Amino acid sequence: MSVKAFELLPAVERDLLMGDKARINIECIECCGKHLYVGTNDCFIHHFLLNEVTSTKGRLNYSAQKLFHKYLGLKKPVAELRAASALERLIVLCDGVVFLVDMVTLENVPSASGGGVRIRGVTTFCLNENPVNDDPFGVEMGVLSLKRRTVQIYMVYEDRVQLVKEVSTPEQPCAVSLDGYFLCLALAKQYMILNYKTEAAQDLFPYNSGERKPIVKRIAREEFLLAAPGGLGMFANAEGASQRPPVNWSESVIGAAVCFPYVVALDDSFITIHSMLDQHLKQTLSFRDGNILQDFEGKVLVASTKAVYVLVPLPLEGQIQDLLASHRVEEALVLLEGAEINIPKEKFLVLHTRILQQAGFIHFGQLQFVEAKEHFRKGQLDVRELISLYPLLLPVSSSFTRCHPPLHEFADLNHLAQGDQEKILKCKKFLISYLTEVRSTHVANGCREDVDTALLKLYAEQDHESLLDLLVSDNACLLADCVPWLEKHHKYFALGLLYHSNGQDLAALQMWIRVVDKELEDSTRPDLFEYIIDFLCHTADQDLVWKYADWALHKNPTTAVHIFTNRSVDEAESAFKPKDVITYMEKHKEALLVYLEHLVLELKLEEEQFHTHLAVLYLERVLFLLSESPTKEEQLRKSREKLQSLLRVSELYGAQHLLDKMDNCEQLLLERAILYGKLEDHDKALHILVHKLKDIKAAEAFCIWTSSSRDSTYRQKLFHRLLEIYLEDNGTGKSPSAQCSNSGDLEMAAVDLLNRHGELFDPVHVLKALPDGWSLQLLRPFLSRTIRASMHASRTSQIALGLAHSEHLQLLHDKVKATKKPIAVSTKKGCHLCHNTFNDTKVVCLPGGVPVHSHCAAQRINDSPTKRQLTDISEHT
Repeated sequence: MSVKAFELLPAVERDLLMGDKARINIECIECCGKHLYVGTNDCFIHHFLLNEVTSTKGRLNYSAQKLFHKYLGLKKPVAELRAASALERLIVLCDGVVFLVDMVTLENVPSASGGGVRIRGVTTFCLNENPVNDDPFGVEMGVLSLKRRTVQIYMVYEDRVQLVKEVSTPEQPCAVSLDGYFLCLALAKQYMILNYKTEAAQDLFPYNSGERKPIVKRIAREEFLLAAPGGLGMFANAEGASQRPPVNWSESVIGAAVCFPYVVALDDSFITIHSMLDQHLKQTLSFRDGNILQDFEGKVLVASTKAVYVLVPLPLEGQIQDLLASHRVEEALVLLEGAEINIPKEKFLVLHTRILQQAGFIHFGQLQFVEAKEHFRKGQLDVRELISLYPLLLPVSSSFTRCHPPLHEFADLNHLAQGDQEKILKCKKFLISYLTEVRSTHVANGCREDVDTALLKLYAEQDHESLLDLLVSDNACLLADCVPWLEKHHKYFALGLLYHSNGQDLAALQMWIRVVDKELEDSTRPDLFEYIIDFLCHTADQDLVWKYADWALHKNPTTAVHIFTNRSVDEAESAFKPKDVITYMEKHKEALLVYLEHLVLELKLEEEQFHTHLAVLYLERVLFLLSESPTKEEQLRKSREKLQSLLRVSELYGAQHLLDKMDNCEQLLLERAILYGKLEDHDKALHILVHKLKDIKAAEAFCIWTSSSRDSTYRQKLFHRLLEIYLEDNGTGKSPSAQCSNSGDLEMAAVDLLNRHGELFDPVHVLKALPDGWSLQLLRPFLSRTIRASMHASRTSQIALGLAHSEHLQLLHDKVKATKKPIAVSTKKGCHLCHNTFNDTKVVCLPGGVPVHSHCAAQRINDSPTKRQLTDISEHT
């Protein structure tokens, strides 16, 4: 878990500090910018200028230049030094006395009253790095007294100190750190937080200062680092809580500092560096006789009794690269993200992106593909960095070059896998998955051609099912790279799709036709011929259709005809006119038949030539089947059904033309009968059905469908003619039934016809035509239906007449109400007929609006309008 985070460099060598004086020891140090102050046990302060020197190889070194030294005259060790740079003063603690000296001359600063500035009886002091007093000419200082259980707060000025606050403590403090109003104190038995403004106190945890030196170190705003029992470095905030896990350092720690994200601790023999992010020990440096470890504005200084050293943090990026080199990915990311607050935003984003990408490649090399994909995604990896590991996947024309310095250590996939084919296969499957995800996202912006081309190559090589999906979707595959690759892997159908997606439909068709014609082997689409037909159906290139339709019709005419039948009506009428298509397919009779069926039966085009042409083809097919030996009965039956259906349904074909083609063909009697019916020659049609085919049902069906779109008179006439044929003499004075092999058939057919369709016949006409020998019992169903129908018709007409009469009266009433005005009568007016006055409301009105008594109107009814024309006006009076 180690990492090289710091390097220990000498700053002030022993000879420069003390020469040959062996008894001189360093007691304290202070650093302000480049100025280093060292306090020794012989009561001297030494002033050095510390310079950073970078070698030609980029290595950092320090050189110290001694500027001055000063004897303080107290014959005691200098205990503490603190710089107040704004005041150009050093605050010195020596022999229990705090006083000020000039930072340049190291001379004592006299007070405004004439004597030196002194605070006596002091054990230790600290400066407030988060002052609450905003006086720019003063520095806040916390002081612990030698004999008093108090903490004194002073303001230090250039030539004086001023007591601001004195706060009592439960025990004698031995260490203090100050931040804002908060004092963090080490008492004899415990640590505590004290707010010197409100004097509110918060106990932290016990600590025996008699056993070892306490450590109280301010590390951030309102946050402190403390040496806790058990060799722990504890963090505590101003509220007395710990928001960070403790650091497990040595029991004998004598100094500590924070150089984020590390905690640096010094004990008798070592300097240890722990991470504040994961609390692990990251580095250990051997350091004998150490007695001081202190940080000054981010610079960590370490001192032994004889020399001073600088603990230089190595560049964060170098530390991270060391971790990545050891494949400690998560540690590297934790370190980087933890240090974000100390790095400029733009620099952090660049560094973070690169580290994520490197981490992704480390996981990729370990076949940890889920983690690799996540890091690539977060790091916004240029996907070509990954593709470039796979030989030959990037297009030849790609201008991509790998990132420098490189993100990984692999030359290519073969180097990574070391010949392990299973590992190579896993890597290829991962790349397929990753490219499939990113090809439609912003990750592929600017490199879509590279991504799609690589994906196509992988699909083809792996025989992946998504190859066709890629090619039928919007893609940017480069033709020059993909054509030889698809040919190499025998993906000819996919190659045709690639040509099509690049607008080269002719090349696509030629490739597919070679596969169908077995010139090339590709089992991708067993239905490739049907696919070609569908392709020709939907292409807008007319020349392409006319060029390859003939090939398709020779290959499979019934399927190929869909090139023309599966088009919209508008397109068929504009680009592929039916007459042109029919002419084109003359030599393909089977396809022509299907096409004409499409025009006539599906589109229902009312063109005589189409109907006649279709009927002729049907007829020719039937005649051909009749001529074969042996006859294929099932095919013949189906073909005749098609012909008969068309002859019955269509009204547009040339019936006489078809009859001429059937001349002398006694096997197509039913078809001839239908044609005679279309020509209104019903006698010949019925003669064939009744006397030649002897098909009574067909004869009745003929009458029904022939008259289906005609009026009732036409239908009645047709049925009467059928009845006559059943009953008529054949010219010998005998019923034709007497000459038939089955003499009773036509007679029974006539009876059945009357009984089934009696409502269609005129009863009087029928009774006259029937033979005298027929019994009423034989005609009972016919007569019953006829009489019932006649009575029903009579009663229905009576009801209709009554309703019409009632409606007429209602209309007359409505008309009178709408057109006549009220007529007033009174006892002062007399009847126009009898001249007597009106005594009641029994009044009627003559035409012209003249009111009269109702009895007077009744007496002269013969000379007056009928009662139906009189209007009762009682409502108006």
